Amino acid sequence: MDSMNINWYPGHMKKTRELIAQNLKLVDMVVEIMDSRIPMSSKNPEIDKIIGDKPKVIALNKVDLAEPAKTQEWKEYFEGTGARVVLINSVSGKGIDSLTKACREAVKDKMQSLVEKGRKERAVRMMIVGIPNVGKSSLINKLSGKKSATVGNRPGVTKGKQWVRLKGDLEMLDTPGILWPKFDNEKVALNLAFTGAIKDDVLDVETIALRLIERLTDIEPEKLAAKYKLDELGETPLDTMETIGKKRGCILPGREYDYTRIANIVLQEFRSGSMGKITLERPKDIEKETE
Repeated sequence: MDSMNINWYPGHMKKTRELIAQNLKLVDMVVEIMDSRIPMSSKNPEIDKIIGDKPKVIALNKVDLAEPAKTQEWKEYFEGTGARVVLINSVSGKGIDSLTKACREAVKDKMQSLVEKGRKERAVRMMIVGIPNVGKSSLINKLSGKKSATVGNRPGVTKGKQWVRLKGDLEMLDTPGILWPKFDNEKVALNLAFTGAIKDDVLDVETIALRLIERLTDIEPEKLAAKYKLDELGETPLDTMETIGKKRGCILPGREYDYTRIANIVLQEFRSGSMGKITLERPKDIEKETE
């Protein structure tokens, strides 16, 4: 496959970056939400620069799709940097109470100081940031106890800016997801493509599915084989893809494989978790890259 230098940076992404920077003064703290399957890849490298020294809580989302032991490794990794980390599932609501508690803890001293200075006690104001399709909208819905934003498994579905009143005397400013202008690291770009953070319509889904099969053959061969009831994986990712196509009836007239259909099946079944709990990167991978 050619280099994954995907240049997907719509105009609204630049505006969103500016919006976050402008509105930081309105909030007490920031919640940064990441995908537990790809924590580092789903962390926008600009976020820390923009946030500066604002109190922050990291919400590792989609824990139901990631391997628990590896999620714990990531929790400890980020805690080692001094961050507060909470594990959540924004769809089921798991970990939401822990998140609201962590948010209050992060600004406890500041809020106490305001009261001591004679200021009226008020709600903790927070901003939620993260890349597209990482679960921000469903998180806000759980926190607010109602459908406050359109939720869909497509990146970029939430647009604009909104303040949302939350349970537990919290207020949240939601912002659209932001990605960066260029992916210099191919592995990061692929991880984002595999999990759906980049829209499929700007990608070659057949190539992405082949690369996903290649990655799973390397890190989770048993889960891949079990999902598609394969006695063994093919000699190449393409061989495996074609075997999956046969088993799923993805054959066109003339006995040609319907590669696009096979690719969409593989990507959808990985993203939904039906292949099992799979984590694509670990803290030790980051350490190897920095050595």
